[in-house]
Amino acid sequence: MEFTSRELAGLRVASRVDPLWETALSLHLLQNRQAPLTFGAWRREVGAALRLAGLVPVTRALTRLCPDGSYFPDFLTPGRGDTDLDTGLDRLLSTPRRRLRAELTRLHAHSGRPVPADVRPLADGCPKALQRLGSALRAYHRVAVEPYLPAIGAQAAADRTVRAQAVLAHGAEGLLTGYDQLPGWHYRDRLLRAPYPVSRELSLHGRVLTLVPAFFCVRAPLALVDEELPPVLVHPLSPAPGWFERRRDGSDAPVAQLIGASRAELLRMLDRPMTTMDIAAALRLAPSTASRHATVLREAGLLLSQRQGVRVLHHRTRLGRAVLEGSLR
Repeated sequence: MEFTSRELAGLRVASRVDPLWETALSLHLLQNRQAPLTFGAWRREVGAALRLAGLVPVTRALTRLCPDGSYFPDFLTPGRGDTDLDTGLDRLLSTPRRRLRAELTRLHAHSGRPVPADVRPLADGCPKALQRLGSALRAYHRVAVEPYLPAIGAQAAADRTVRAQAVLAHGAEGLLTGYDQLPGWHYRDRLLRAPYPVSRELSLHGRVLTLVPAFFCVRAPLALVDEELPPVLVHPLSPAPGWFERRRDGSDAPVAQLIGASRAELLRMLDRPMTTMDIAAALRLAPSTASRHATVLREAGLLLSQRQGVRVLHHRTRLGRAVLEGSLR
């Protein structure tokens, strides 16, 4: 992907993860065996929860629409990190009939077969078929994505802070150079190279590119296939392998019993500096509540707040780390 000055100036980073991108990418992870150390425990827990909820047939139908391969329909991911689940589903259900037919035809052409009979009503834009798809996506999201939103939000907020610091220090060029930390990514001289699943050049034609972080994205970025659509580049958040265990055990940890689960989770998130708004978004709290938690932890010496320009960044102190890890001497 090569950038002009105008395209660099228009770059934006999504303010949050996108619920339908996370849904699609989590479906891919259930179909493959990528990143077993990071997502193996998640796969086992979600598999059991889907069976318990009676959603295995629904999930199988969704994986046929969203296979882990070189193509899945663009209409399944209409967001750019700018919507909640309800708004994203409204966009999906409003997909024009001609586009539904074209994308589903393309999906099945990869296997050399016509659109199956059970998918034709959806390809024809049948309202009942669309409603069934929306209900299936919502039910799957409730089991496979929603329970993990605190961990997902914390990772996304930390990543956004890093991207914001790069922009403040070095502008748009610094933002793109920051992606060099991801395996296989390289930005130099206005040219971004990334380990995309197939060889491809993406042209922006002067349009705004949105960089969308994704928790369930592994190593390779993704972009919409139809270049007439608003361009997005979905990039991995690369959670650490221990994220699942920390999420599961965090509320029962001694530090949570001592200072409360929300404040313990706040401390746990501060592996990287975060603003109050980042914390509020990650913990799904009102900004005033997040600020109050930060104030209590700061007065206890567990975090330090420093102003940088118009922002205040919160850092975990050595004492905060010791309390979190139970290693206080």
